[in-house]
Amino acid sequence: MTQIATVEKIIDEEHAEIAVPRKSACGHDCEDCAGCGVAGYAVHAVARNEINAQPGDKVVVESSTRKVMHVVALVYVVPFIAFFVGYAIGHVGLHFNDGISGFVGVIFFLLGLIPAFLYNHSVKKNGTLQYHIVRLF
Repeated sequence: MTQIATVEKIIDEEHAEIAVPRKSACGHDCEDCAGCGVAGYAVHAVARNEINAQPGDKVVVESSTRKVMHVVALVYVVPFIAFFVGYAIGHVGLHFNDGISGFVGVIFFLLGLIPAFLYNHSVKKNGTLQYHIVRLF
């Protein structure tokens, strides 16, 4: 996965802190809308800086698409499926009405977020999701 980022600061000889603008599904015409609340928001990460980029430089960064898809599955797919499993258990298995089954689904949805939080903690601790600065933009 390739993205455009800004180098914020140099951490050491091989690493830099980067700011990657957060994307939304709207098309990013923020000056006409700004309704989503993500305008100006950036995700900060550590990247391997093999090209010796300096603070303020706009750079192209790459990350493993496979690892990013793993994160997407944990954050979006697992809780979504967990909600419907919880709803089905409440409605079909326990014969609850729709409202209570929906509540059980919400509880399962929240439980489905736990793997994402655990993975996030692991990534921050071990640095398994790495960015690499490829070139200046």
